[in-house]
Amino acid sequence: MSLRKAENFVLKDQFNNDFELYKNLDKNVLLIFYPRDNSLVCSIQLENYQNNTPRFEAAGIKLVGINKGSVGSHKSFCNGKNIEFPVLSDLNAEVSRKFKALNIFSVNKRKLVLINKSGEIVYERNTPSFFYLDTDKIMEELHSGNII
Repeated sequence: MSLRKAENFVLKDQFNNDFELYKNLDKNVLLIFYPRDNSLVCSIQLENYQNNTPRFEAAGIKLVGINKGSVGSHKSFCNGKNIEFPVLSDLNAEVSRKFKALNIFSVNKRKLVLINKSGEIVYERNTPSFFYLDTDKIMEELHSGNII
């Protein structure tokens, strides 16, 4: 099976720091595309992942949230929900488009993309916007697919 290479990108995180994908491939990177800051399902989803950060780290996975929200919106959201992993601002949706993470209304889909240390996309999963995969389900899928 041939894997698709993820294109490098640089976006600002909630602290206004540059996040460059290729400079963060010391671990696998899980891009967490989500529709909107402070919405019910998005809040529950990102809190679930934050609470399970040690499990992701033990599996060699770095968490990175991403959507079209502003740096300020992400900072407020992350502060209110105690989200510590990077949450990136993709204001012009360029990165979201590259990863096919926009719906027909140009709103971010709820999508997970796992990129390995070689920069290859090894896992992609869309879910309906009103639903999300919790940490247990992600780990189950990654283990059963021999991805991690």
